[in-house]
Amino acid sequence: MTDKATIRVFIADDHAIVREGLKQILAEQRDIIVAGEAENGLDAVKLAGKARCHVMLLDISLPDRNGIDVLKQIKKDRPELAVLMLSMHREDQYAIRSLKAGASGYLTKQSAPRELVTAIRLVASGQKYVSAALAQTLASQIGENHEAAAHETLSDREYQTLTMIASGMTVSEIARELSLSVKTVSEYRSRLLVKMKLKTSAELTHYAIRNQLVD
Repeated sequence: MTDKATIRVFIADDHAIVREGLKQILAEQRDIIVAGEAENGLDAVKLAGKARCHVMLLDISLPDRNGIDVLKQIKKDRPELAVLMLSMHREDQYAIRSLKAGASGYLTKQSAPRELVTAIRLVASGQKYVSAALAQTLASQIGENHEAAAHETLSDREYQTLTMIASGMTVSEIARELSLSVKTVSEYRSRLLVKMKLKTSAELTHYAIRNQLVD
């Protein structure tokens, strides 16, 4: 961060109420200002550079692109930008994938405002932010004996398709939600079934529930 006095934050979230809530929280902090905002992934990528921000708060569920895809593009264009992922999903669902894709931290939207401010200041200083629970999860995965679970072998889009199928959505509904063709979503479904050595959507759903991948 070049300006030690002020942390410039960019908010990317498709819900206007969420953006306004975040702005109110940050307006109370003397060392943080909101330098810009976007309601979709395309604008987040385009406007982040113009806003000259230090930290981006990025929703993982955007209407036009998956948040992790947006994260990867932003880190490619602006590797120095600290990106703090915000999500309705529990940490164990997307946090590790976000960190591997280049995020500086991950927060659920249920987090307390004080935790949000702490996380922003930490990642702005060049550090990573993870909760105590996530830190424990990461620590447990260190070591030669850690064997990846079947869902950990999936690509980000395959994993997203898995969680949406397990939540009860049809291929057509997923295609609409992700702005993809039914054929593309069907290919993701076929690939993840092969990787996980499963045969049906019912088996996928059972696996996701057993491994607490869906609420």
